[in-house]
Order: sequence, then structure tokens, then C-alpha cells
Amino acid sequence: MHLVEPADKTAATVITNRFVAAAAMATGPAGNRFGQLYGVSPAIQEVYRMVDRVAPTDATVFATGESGSGKEVLARTIHERSRRANRPFVAVNCGAIPSTLIEAELFGHEKGAFTGAHRQNRGCFERAESGTLFLDEITEMAPDMQVRLLRVLETGRFVRVGGEREIRANVRIIAATNRDAMEAVRSGQLRDDLMYRLSVFPIAIPPLRDREGDSEVLAEHFLEQLNAEHGTAKRFSRGALTTIRTYHWPGNVRELKNAVHRAFIMADEILQIDLTGLACPAPIGECLRVPLGTSLAEIERQAIFATLDHCDGNRGRAAEVLGISTKTLYNRLIAYQAEAAPVASVG
Repeated sequence: MHLVEPADKTAATVITNRFVAAAAMATGPAGNRFGQLYGVSPAIQEVYRMVDRVAPTDATVFATGESGSGKEVLARTIHERSRRANRPFVAVNCGAIPSTLIEAELFGHEKGAFTGAHRQNRGCFERAESGTLFLDEITEMAPDMQVRLLRVLETGRFVRVGGEREIRANVRIIAATNRDAMEAVRSGQLRDDLMYRLSVFPIAIPPLRDREGDSEVLAEHFLEQLNAEHGTAKRFSRGALTTIRTYHWPGNVRELKNAVHRAFIMADEILQIDLTGLACPAPIGECLRVPLGTSLAEIERQAIFATLDHCDGNRGRAAEVLGISTKTLYNRLIAYQAEAAPVASVG
């Protein structure tokens, strides 16, 4: 058998990329990873299932989730598992671009279209040709710009700023927001017609606090990446793993990743997670509300976690506020961890 080097290496690369993309699409959700998404909880496994269904199609996806929950990671996973995987993935944060420039950023502009336009420029739609365009924080886009975007989505065509020729838009759209979509419509931040046009396939990404067991999986993944990058073999202490499992992570996956990175920098071999300085909002109205009929044990559990949040994860300060010893608080957290752990089956 003789192997012949292809004459057209570019064509060979394209064929290889298509083969890899096809192989990725053929592999369904399994284990603790799906594309760039990590986790084992039922909540994230449902997201895996939805991504597995929609990725091979060209359907528009509307992702919603709190800040730091992984909306762009979701978008990249959809792209990588689609038939457009070997084409560009272009991400744009609609809230980070001034309203006077966003039209030119999305659709491009002709030379001389406005002051400072010294040459023709291709916008995001052209740069993402045949690929995926990720529109993050879509609710931050000005209403008049939402009208123009809706027109492009409906017709599949756009015109550069200062131009006259219509250009065909061959892109897959994935939009995202950290707001409640219906509330954004009611408040006037999102046009209802645009929301319905985007919501062909909505996916709600759960916050990390609702993904039982995922914080440790993600933390180990982030540490593995850092160890590989720096040629080290650092590991978490038992206390760090307990903190990772029991803290609510209001900043979601992004906050967890930053905490691991900071701990990695500070550690020689064993990582300790210091929650000091992490974003942790106090309970609304400085109080904890529980429905009538809630058991005393559950009220105690909620009070402990809410107080930890309020004290920025500082156990000593939380124990003082709760009127218990630090050891008692630690024992309670260990007990909650044991209750949440799956019971091993006896064969």
C-alpha cells in the first residue's frame, strides 16, 4: 500500500476538518464532558441532550443564563458539532460596542462611509461566512439596531454601511442574554418580534448552584489545564474540595475558574480555595425567606448557606454570626455533603 501526498494540501485540510466534525457529531453525550462543556449533573446532561439535537441543524439558538454560566462555551460546542465546524466562529458582545458603531461592526462599511472610514471593512456577518455568528448580550443592542438585525435574519441579506449592493448572509445565528427574555421584552430592552425570531431553539443554561456535583468536576478540569500549561502536578487539598462543593458560586463557572487560577498561583503543591474578595451578593433584603411547612433541618441548612454567602465564604465570620463554633459549622457542611453524595449500590 502506497501513501501519496495530496497535491492540494488546503483541500486535504478541509477534508480532514470535515472528517473530524463528522466524527464529533457521531459521538453523543457521554461521561463528564460534551464538546467544551463539562459536568455530570442531570441539569447539564439535559443541556447536552439539547445541544446534541440542535447542533447538526442550522436552526437559530437562543441561549439564556446568568453571567458566567457558559453561554459562549455552549455556542462554541454547538458550532464544533455542526456541519459548519471547519468554518469561522465569530463572537461579538453587543453590549461592548457603542450604538454608533455596532451597525458597521455587524454589517461592515464601505470606504468613506463615515469619518475615519479610510478603507472598506468586512463586518461580523461577512467574517463568519458559512460559519457561526454568536451574538452575546443581545438585549443590550439598541432597539433601532434590533429592527435592522431582524430584517437581515428574515431576508438573509444585508448591505454594508455606505453601500448599495445586497450581500447574502450565509451564517448560523446563536444569540444569548443573561436576562430573562420575557422580562426584557416587557421592559422594552428586547423587541418581541426579534425574540420570537431568535427563539427557534431556546436553551436555558442552569446556574452552577443548580448543577449538583459539577463544581468539583469543573475545578479539576481547570486545574488539569493549568498543570498541563505550566508542567506542574499541583492538587487540591481536602478542604479546598469541600469549599468547592459547598460554596454557591454566584458568579458561576467564571467565578470558579478564577478562584482555581488564583489558588494555583498562590500554591506550591497543594491548592487552598480562598473565597475572600469573590463576588458574593448578600441575600435580597438582608433576610432569608422560607415557605411555611419547611422543616427546621431545612431552615437551618438554608440559613447556614445564606450566611456563608453573606460572609463571603468566611467560615469563622459565618459561625460567629450564626452563634455556633467553627467546628460545628464545618461538621454541618460535611453532613450536607454526605447527604448530597450518591449512595453506592450493593451488588
